[in-house]
Amino acid sequence: IRDEESGYNKNLFCIPKHYEEDLDRVFIPHGLILDRTERLARDIMQDMGSHHIVALCVLKGGYKFFADLLDHIKALNQNGDKSVPITVDFVRIKSYC
Repeated sequence: IRDEESGYNKNLFCIPKHYEEDLDRVFIPHGLILDRTERLARDIMQDMGSHHIVALCVLKGGYKFFADLLDHIKALNQNGDKSVPITVDFVRIKSYC
């Protein structure tokens, strides 16, 4: 996405009422995020080969992306021609500084 991208008109999307006054435009549609997350899962599976995957989620902000990414990886594990072991863990950080 280019810096000069103006985004999409918010009227093209279903925006929860409590966000309507706070938003002017939608820059990255949810479907695009889901598609890129699925592609990232495919890339991870391809790059890891048959190596064990250790997935570490930084709480609290990353849990939804993490869950979506793991769902895609698990689907590829179940429906693909190979299965890779996955270990999941979580870490909580008080400050990013």
